[in-house]
Amino acid sequence: MVYIIILTWNHWELTFKCLSSVLRITYPNYQVVVVDNGSRDGTVDFIREKFPAVKVIANSCNLGFAAGCNVGIRYAASKGADYVLLLNNDTLVAPDFLDKLIAHAQVLPNAGILAPKIVYADGSGRLWFAGGHCHPITLDVVSSGLSTSNSEPQPVDYVFGTAMLIRKNVLEDVGLFDELFFMYYEDMDFCLRARRAGYKIYYIPAAIVHHHVAASTAMFLPARYYHKARSSVLFFRKHASGARYLIIVLYRLGSAIHTLIHLIRQQQVNAAKAYLQGLKDGLKGKGGYYEKIYFSE
Repeated sequence: MVYIIILTWNHWELTFKCLSSVLRITYPNYQVVVVDNGSRDGTVDFIREKFPAVKVIANSCNLGFAAGCNVGIRYAASKGADYVLLLNNDTLVAPDFLDKLIAHAQVLPNAGILAPKIVYADGSGRLWFAGGHCHPITLDVVSSGLSTSNSEPQPVDYVFGTAMLIRKNVLEDVGLFDELFFMYYEDMDFCLRARRAGYKIYYIPAAIVHHHVAASTAMFLPARYYHKARSSVLFFRKHASGARYLIIVLYRLGSAIHTLIHLIRQQQVNAAKAYLQGLKDGLKGKGGYYEKIYFSE
């Protein structure tokens, strides 16, 4: 049994389109679970009325991506899920995408996490993400996998939680998402932990998902930069040590300066301030300020 976990926070119209596509998939053995992160636009009532077959778990507030997904994953595990599929509510899926993911999961060696080809949902068919690779020392992204030349499954270093199929063994051996990450980098952290546990991560280009990129956070530019900064610091602090740590600190310092200069040139002063605050909170291992302002109403 595959449990499809869809995390929502407002934007009921996107969730409606997502669920409409999910309920047309051809794979026969699945259950849809919507975990709502404290929506205030009637999303929960709307889903329960329009999609009575969908299990809805309503959180009282916005727990963030990692903790919100964990609520759904725990529920799926309690029901004996063989696989958990995380899916953003701003996606649309091809009817056969899950058939193809499961078929490859059953034959690829040590497959623990699999992800589809993700294209823009604007009708262009442009590729948005196809798995990524990290530098062995800095752990930073060196390739986002944006290539259309490969049609066969490819091993990658990480995939996004936008659309991620996870075998139950991975969850049993690796655990859940690290809830210290409110949003961003929690999926890279999870993938790195899975690889260290001996599992492989695969990109499956035959499975297709369409994505309305950043639709749920597009209006919150300062908050996005805050969490990207904070989560990046938490990620590199967690996975770097010794000489590697010094290299990463110097590398990330240069990257931070470049980002701040870019934001200031674009006259995004609030975003620049939020980015600096995110760096500070990441170094202190805390957060909360921008969640309260931008993600609780």
